Amino acid sequence: MNLMTLAGRAAPPAIARLPGTPGVYRFRDARGRVLYIGRATALRSRVASYWSDLRDRGHLAPMVSRVARIEAVCCASPHEAAWLERNLLEQSMPPWNRTAGGQESVVFIRMDQGPAAPGLSVRYLTPAAGHVRYFGPYLGGLRVRQAVTALHRILPLGYAGTRLRGALQDMARARGVTGADREELIRAVTAVLQREPAAVAQARDSLVLVRNRAAGSLAFEFAAQVQDEIQALNWVTSPQRVTIAGAGDAEVYGWSGDVLVRFGVRGGRLCEWSQRRCSRPRAAARLAATPAAWAEFARSNAELAAALA
Repeated sequence: MNLMTLAGRAAPPAIARLPGTPGVYRFRDARGRVLYIGRATALRSRVASYWSDLRDRGHLAPMVSRVARIEAVCCASPHEAAWLERNLLEQSMPPWNRTAGGQESVVFIRMDQGPAAPGLSVRYLTPAAGHVRYFGPYLGGLRVRQAVTALHRILPLGYAGTRLRGALQDMARARGVTGADREELIRAVTAVLQREPAAVAQARDSLVLVRNRAAGSLAFEFAAQVQDEIQALNWVTSPQRVTIAGAGDAEVYGWSGDVLVRFGVRGGRLCEWSQRRCSRPRAAARLAATPAAWAEFARSNAELAAALA
């Protein structure tokens, strides 16, 4: 990797040891103080960009000149990285970050399963209701609305209601959807929103087919719209475990190469991240108490921490 320089200063060698996966990165100064927390779709290239042409981020040059250590956490998806960045910034705001919690809105997908008017919509709150179910939370209202549009395009639950009139009734008839299809459509949509791999893959393949047919018919604007919907559906259905509605607290530890990494989960949100030098025997009790569901996440990120140390 050809490490660039900024103001004559060589980029830290640790950048070459960062993976090209989504994640969150943290810069510290020589005294160990956190300067900045950011997220990336590809950690290595994003962090390296601070030591090349900062372009519209020129105000960060003084901060970059003070970076003495780089830390990072690998995430399973860009959506998970966005959530982790938000959680960490809401917990503590480093001096070079401008916005606590990121820019995206927190939203939920509301599924009305009742026979009269079934369908999906996007909501900011989750009030209880008898035949209504909520999925989420998700970040990014626009993306989630695009994902809802995508699901309606291939799984038109909204056309399976008993109160359809006028044009909606005509559309349901044209799509061959009746009230008898409601239960099956609910199951299919639920499987996608629960991130079942086969259901997600089938939904994506269906949208790709719609996009390709549109492009083949020279309907390029519509094809671009569907492509945006595919990306939005990927965002909603990608792995995301650092913010789970209704989940509890946990202490999560991983160890590698004399580095102990700790993550604190509070109310289902992973919002605490620290690491320090520690021998394997001293870490043993904490590792043993780590919930099994978090063990691989903690171990792999401890390995990354040791590589960057």
